[in-house]
Amino acid sequence: MCGIVAYTGHKACTRILLEGLKRLEYRGYDSAGMAMVQEGVLAVRRAAGRISALEQLIGEDPLEGVTGIAHTRWATHGAPTKKNAHPHLDDTGRIGLVHNGIIENYTALKTWLQSQGKSFRSETDSEVLVNLISHFYQGNLVDAVQKALGEVKGTYGIAVVSADHPNTIVAARKGSPLLLGVGENEYVVASDASAIVEHTTSAVYLDDGEMVEITPEGFRTLTLDNNLVSKELENIEFSLQQIELDGYEHFMLKEIFEQPVSVQNTLRGRVDLEAGQAILGGLQNVAGQLSKAKRIIITACGTAWHAGLVGEFLLEHLARIPTEVEYASEFRYRNPIIEPGTVVIAISQSGETADTLAALREAKQRGALALGIVNVVGSTIARETNAGVYLHCGPEIGVASTKAFSSQLVMLALLAIELGRQRSLDQQQARELLGHLSGIPGKIEKVLAQSDQIRQVAQLYLQREHWLFLGRGYNYPVALEGALKLKEISYSHAEGLPAAEMKHGPIALINEGMPTVFIATSGSQYEKVLSNIEEVRARGGKILAVATENNAQIHKHVDHVFTIPEIPEPLSPLLTVVPLQLLAYHTAVGRDCAVDKPRNLAKSVTVE
Repeated sequence: MCGIVAYTGHKACTRILLEGLKRLEYRGYDSAGMAMVQEGVLAVRRAAGRISALEQLIGEDPLEGVTGIAHTRWATHGAPTKKNAHPHLDDTGRIGLVHNGIIENYTALKTWLQSQGKSFRSETDSEVLVNLISHFYQGNLVDAVQKALGEVKGTYGIAVVSADHPNTIVAARKGSPLLLGVGENEYVVASDASAIVEHTTSAVYLDDGEMVEITPEGFRTLTLDNNLVSKELENIEFSLQQIELDGYEHFMLKEIFEQPVSVQNTLRGRVDLEAGQAILGGLQNVAGQLSKAKRIIITACGTAWHAGLVGEFLLEHLARIPTEVEYASEFRYRNPIIEPGTVVIAISQSGETADTLAALREAKQRGALALGIVNVVGSTIARETNAGVYLHCGPEIGVASTKAFSSQLVMLALLAIELGRQRSLDQQQARELLGHLSGIPGKIEKVLAQSDQIRQVAQLYLQREHWLFLGRGYNYPVALEGALKLKEISYSHAEGLPAAEMKHGPIALINEGMPTVFIATSGSQYEKVLSNIEEVRARGGKILAVATENNAQIHKHVDHVFTIPEIPEPLSPLLTVVPLQLLAYHTAVGRDCAVDKPRNLAKSVTVE
């Protein structure tokens, strides 16, 4: 993986491909390349590092043509070097390929291809695939791709070109997203809609086991078994402006400040205050099954897993349904128990997270009702669930998720309130919670107003390499999320814990001046958190607290205070997370880190 762009049409496509790659930079990568059909041959340019290096190379040694493929690579097989960068050519130099995913049986295939006389230049599994296509090629590119993919085990999103077919692209997918942007006698293949939206808002989303043959005259979609498939054009739901910086220094900061609007968009049309009801149209067809749920399993990765932990508190507290949260990467490998009445909810911003998708498929196979909470319309998880809801929080470009997390919390709160209304909440309780939820956007605005204060505090701790984040109850998952954000983008070591667990070992880490972040808002465990604060103070730690704004007492116990407005405890994570997002951001900027493109990370992890 990580990013694919391909074009065929009537325009010189070098700039189109480069701009498409730049739209995918946020996904994380370590090298980039481009191949183009040029004067009867495939011309290739590749560079380790940033797209700017590739752009400079092409400026010195231009590519010209109307059909080409391009790629940004996030290393899996082989180091991030020029020879391992995509596109890869077969050993004849006549067929080129870009590939996202992993070919699991590449070693056996490579050994066999070498026995057939094929030679290799890179360490990648992707070069094995292009040579396998070359082995089967006898003049028909579609047929060769079909036969090669029939021998492959693993995941892929691919785009293939051939010097023998100068105006043709063949693309296929299994487990790695791919869509086709449809213009007027021009087409753009990409792994993400952000690379397409500048040219067209009409797209065809390929499903697993499907492929498409594209020329400037048109396209046809087929199964890998060569059966024609009728696909409908779908509209890309976001605009080019939404994926521009719009005056902000970084996408992450923009997305933190977009949260009042993104939360409002997630809530829009989903709250009936008069009836005290949450309206979740995407779950209407399974409402009867959901209302009888005996157990809920939430499966996710990273930030979405933290949202799931908050969801566990919400669903057990408000709906009284036993709920557990599973790392998606572990779920399918531990022979999970799925009993009648079990509902599995998969949470993923991209809707393409490979581990979460695998867990979802395992749950469905074992008979669970499978639901999805995703942001990207038309994504694989959205297509494979029995039912689900979209976040509608807009495209998220920064690798470190912020606004998607808050929208996931909103959706889980809506679900918990609605299930609670059917089981344990009376109408007035539901109405009050929904009223407070509807007021969240304005309250987030008040928290965001402290950004400059948080920046000044962050400046004091830029040289600190170790942090603790501590919370209790609903805000324990927020402590985990705050620590993750700091790790992801500032490369500081941070650990999130339930505050009470600190004294069972991690308190040994506390030394003079160590920054420790407490979520100390008003609530059922506030006095307990104060005791934990004193334990850190007694050992010389520096304390940064997120507290409720009318709490004058907290200033006596801590070094720095960031405040949130009053809010019922179950909804407090929607506010307490915002200062932690800003703290991570300002720390990363102060440490001169690549905020939007942190090292080694990818926005959508489409390999297991």
